[in-house]
Amino acid sequence: MFNSYSTMNRELIISVTPTEMTIALCEDKVLVELNKEQTQNGFAVGDIYLGKVRKIMPGLNAAFVNIGHERDAFIHCLDMGGHFPSLKKLVSSYQPGKRGMKLEAMKLEDSINPKDEKITSHLEVGQTIMVQIAKEAISTKGPRLTSDISLAGRNVVLVPFTSKIFLSQKIRSNEEKKRLKRVAAAVLPKNFGVIIRTAAVNATDLDIEQDILALVEKWYKTLQQIRKSQAPALLMSEMSRANTIIRDTLDGSFSQIIVDDEAMYNNIRSYIRVVDPEREKIVKLYRGTLPIFDNFDVARQIKSLFAKYVSLKRGAYLIIEHTEAMNVIDVNSGNRTKAEDNQEQTAMDVNLAAAHEIARQLRLRDLGGIVIVDFIDMHKAQNRQTLYEEMKKLMASDKAKHTVLPLTKFGLMQITRQRIRPVAVSDIRDVCPTCNGTGKIEPTILLDRKIENQISFLVQDRKKRYVRLVVSPYVAAFLRRGLWSLRMKWMCKYNVWIDIRSNQSLGMVDVRYQDRKGKNLFE
Repeated sequence: MFNSYSTMNRELIISVTPTEMTIALCEDKVLVELNKEQTQNGFAVGDIYLGKVRKIMPGLNAAFVNIGHERDAFIHCLDMGGHFPSLKKLVSSYQPGKRGMKLEAMKLEDSINPKDEKITSHLEVGQTIMVQIAKEAISTKGPRLTSDISLAGRNVVLVPFTSKIFLSQKIRSNEEKKRLKRVAAAVLPKNFGVIIRTAAVNATDLDIEQDILALVEKWYKTLQQIRKSQAPALLMSEMSRANTIIRDTLDGSFSQIIVDDEAMYNNIRSYIRVVDPEREKIVKLYRGTLPIFDNFDVARQIKSLFAKYVSLKRGAYLIIEHTEAMNVIDVNSGNRTKAEDNQEQTAMDVNLAAAHEIARQLRLRDLGGIVIVDFIDMHKAQNRQTLYEEMKKLMASDKAKHTVLPLTKFGLMQITRQRIRPVAVSDIRDVCPTCNGTGKIEPTILLDRKIENQISFLVQDRKKRYVRLVVSPYVAAFLRRGLWSLRMKWMCKYNVWIDIRSNQSLGMVDVRYQDRKGKNLFE
C-alpha cells in the first residue's frame, strides 16, 4: 500500500498530560515538527460548528460569529464560498421540526462570486450559520472561519455542493490520473465533489471508494447534529492532532509511533487498524521511568527552540529574530573564514548547511508570515541559483503553503509561509526590568553615592525627617553592614530616620524612596 523509504526513518513520539498533548515528529532522530494540543481547548482546524452571527462589520465586509470560543470567531465574505446560498438552504431544512433534505436530491441554488458580494446581503445579526474553522485562535485573535465546508480523509477531501473532481498537482502520471478520476466518479453521489490527495496514488480502488463513502456518511451525521443542537454548538470534531498527523504522513518510512498514555495508545491503534491493519504493530506504549521526551532525546531539542542562536557545523550559526512584521534569520560563518582561503566556496558551504537548518526551523517553530534570510554574500550567480534551487527542494516537504523567492544581489531571500495554528513554542522571555533590555545597568560602585544624594535632597530641600528605602535584599544587606553602617552614618549626618525595607522583586540597583505611609516621595 505504501512506497518504501530507505533513506528516512520517521518516528512519532507523543507525550500526554491531563491538560496538553505534545507530538514530536522526528526524522532520523532529529526533531522536525512539534505540535501542542490543549486537551481542554477543543478548537481545531477542520471542526464544524453551528454558529450565531454576533456582529456585522460592513466596512470590513466581514462578520463576527459566536461559536462558543472566549473570543468571537471571524468570517470574511471571501471565505463564505460560492455555494453559501445552497448551504444556507440545506442547514435550514435540518432545523428542529423540519424533515431535512438529502444533498444528492437537492436542487442547488445559483452560486455566487464572493468577491462581488456584500456580507450584509447574506448574513444578519442573530442568524444561525454552519461554519468550519480554517485557522485556530492565535494570541488575541479568535478563530478564522469558512462556510466553504470540506471533509478530509486519508486519500480524498470531500467537497459538498459541487460535482467536480480535482487532483493534487503532485500526481504526474496520466494513467494514474485517469484511474483516480474513474474510481471517484463511480462512487460519488450527485452534488458531491472531491479533491484527490497525493496519498491516493498508493491506494487501491477499494481504499478510495471506502474513503469517499465514509466521508459522505460523516457529512450526513454532521447535518443530523443540527437538529439536536442550539447555536453555538460543535457539530463535528476533527480527529485528535495525533491522528491527523498520522493520517497525513503515515507511510512506509514510519518505523514507530510511541505514546506514554494508554488511552491515547488504544485510540491510535484503533485508527491505524482501520486505515492500514498491517501497520498496527508500529504503535508502542512507553512504560519507562524517564519522561518519554528525555528518553528519546527530544527534550534537549525542544529546549533549543527558545534559543536565539542555532549552531551549525564547524563554527557557523544562525541568529533568529522575531518582530511584529516579520521573522529575520541571519547566517554567520563564525570562525570558518579565518581558516579557509576560498571565501566563495566557504560561503557556499555555509549557506547550503544553513538552508537545511532553516527549512527545519521553519517547520519546527512554525514560523509564519514573511521570513527574510540574510545569507552570506556570494559573487557567482550560479552559486546563488544553486542555493535558491536547494532551498526550494528542502521546503518541498513542508505541508504549509509557502513561497520561496530567489536571492537578491544583497544575498537576501524572502520566504512567505502560512501558519494555521498557534506557534508550538512562543518566546517566553520578558524584558529585564533593571536594564530595560539594554544589557547595561548603573555601576554599583556609585549606588551608595546616588542614594546619599537623594537623601540629602529630601532632607535639605523637602525638609523630610523620615525616609523609607525600599531596595533589593542585596542592597539592604550592604546598607546595614557593620556596626557603623552606611545607614547609621547617613542618619547622624542628615539628622533623619532611615528605614530600610527589602523587596525581592526589585532589580539590583533599583531604589524606592517612600514616606511612613508607603507613598513614593519622587512621584
